[in-house]
Amino acid sequence: MESFRTETYPDPETPLQRHSGVGRFVIDILETLILSVLLFAGINAISARIRVDGYSMEPTLKSGEFVIVNRLAYKLGDPKIGDVIVFHYPRDPEQEYIKRIIGVPGDHVRVSNQEVYVNDQLINEPYIAAPPMYESEWDVPENTLFVLGDNRNNSSDSHTWGPVPVENVVGKAIFVYWPPTNWGAIEHTDPASAAP
Repeated sequence: MESFRTETYPDPETPLQRHSGVGRFVIDILETLILSVLLFAGINAISARIRVDGYSMEPTLKSGEFVIVNRLAYKLGDPKIGDVIVFHYPRDPEQEYIKRIIGVPGDHVRVSNQEVYVNDQLINEPYIAAPPMYESEWDVPENTLFVLGDNRNNSSDSHTWGPVPVENVVGKAIFVYWPPTNWGAIEHTDPASAAP
């Protein structure tokens, strides 16, 4: 009985095959780069990342923390009292500030006897560092927001330089992501609805 043995030998690689392998590699790299750029652009279109610089939002946010900001929040809804927002500082739009909304257009804000009133309703603010040591009152014009830092007595905010134009708002601060020990959602409590 005869036994047959067959062996296969690969065809010699032609220059065309060698070039198509290199070409495929280059195309794969380009596809990966384009996808990375598109993902980066998409993520930046809907979110921003900022570093808290200073102590004006203590105890809610501490200096050096990094925060994720939802850029779409106010394209899909309206700013509300209690929201923590990031915005371009009206006197120097190159700077970004982070503060809490206390008044929306049409509101009357009054600080007296170390308490804050919105439309003559006392608001409950468990998030502040200490009661405000200043007194005054403000009307919030159309297309602006009245903002205060949670560290009321150590904050440059609307009580000193006025309201923030809505167009200056970058978005709603939603999450602390750095350092890992401080990870967590940022609380957005409506202080008016929680008032006693």
